[in-house]
Amino acid sequence: MYTYKMVQIPPNLSLAAKGMFKQAPDVSTIAATYLQQIVNQEAQQGWEFLRVDSIGVKSEPGCIAALLGAKAIDTLYYVITFRRPA
Repeated sequence: MYTYKMVQIPPNLSLAAKGMFKQAPDVSTIAATYLQQIVNQEAQQGWEFLRVDSIGVKSEPGCIAALLGAKAIDTLYYVITFRRPA
């Protein structure tokens, strides 16, 4: 039996916001470098990387916005799943 932990990650990475350019000067490796840092950080706490999942969330507009024609917005969120023995 395992205990699971989900860590939400941003759908898009900003080089400036994450300070990623210093750590991954090659833009093509930024996502991998970012995920590697998170996975290694969690591994130090005893968590084993399992997978990355996307989860769709539908946000309905409020009453007034709906009356003005606003539609529901679908957003994809991403989580990294970790596990460790219970």
